[in-house]
Amino acid sequence: MILRQFLHADPVGISYLFGCGGKATGAVVDPVGDIEFYLRAADAAGMRINFVVDTHVHADHISAGHALAETAGAEYVLAANAEVAFPFRGAADGDVLPLGNVTATVMHTPGHTPEHICLLVSDHTRADETWFVLTGHTLMAGDLGRTELAVSAEQGAKDLFRSIQRLKALPDHVEVMPGAYAGSVCGRRLSGKPWSTIGFEKRHNQAFGIDDEAAFIRFMLTDIPPAPPEAARIRAANSSLSATAA
Repeated sequence: MILRQFLHADPVGISYLFGCGGKATGAVVDPVGDIEFYLRAADAAGMRINFVVDTHVHADHISAGHALAETAGAEYVLAANAEVAFPFRGAADGDVLPLGNVTATVMHTPGHTPEHICLLVSDHTRADETWFVLTGHTLMAGDLGRTELAVSAEQGAKDLFRSIQRLKALPDHVEVMPGAYAGSVCGRRLSGKPWSTIGFEKRHNQAFGIDDEAAFIRFMLTDIPPAPPEAARIRAANSSLSATAA
């Protein structure tokens, strides 16, 4: 298993390169900025980029996903229900992305956006069980993703409540590799530590720990921060061909 975590400051976010070194096959998740950075990182790790995954249609930055996939000759992956104006590999719940001795199983987790997905990653040279989960903006260290950037805040909160029950069912030791950390506009109480575990978040993440749906929705609808001023424009750009040229 090879895993690289890349922290971005402007905009605040996290990208990943992971995969199988032995089979020289990898994936990039939520890339932002210069695509040459990811191509060099993959080359340094001795891996070919086979998949480029965006966990959702972003509203906080212009995605580099489509452009990176085209340049690398990789498949560009979004949730099957993503509404974008260019070709992509639609990933349904339970689909598996094969990466040599590593697999990434898709979990559809609507809430932050309707098309959001997480990836359950296993290294089969060690064990078949999930080692870590790439959670995008669904579950982060200290908070959950805001729910009003793509649908109404209430509908997003209802969807998110159902999604986090699935994440809570994972073993406590499973590592959480989120798509954002403190400073991101996509959460309210984010930690500066850019990873966690399911067990720690169940115990110390206030939103993640709420088990009653009505109480959860009330919590998520309280003190919603102002929407990022460019959020609608950025999400629209990432849904269209203009994002590939940005």
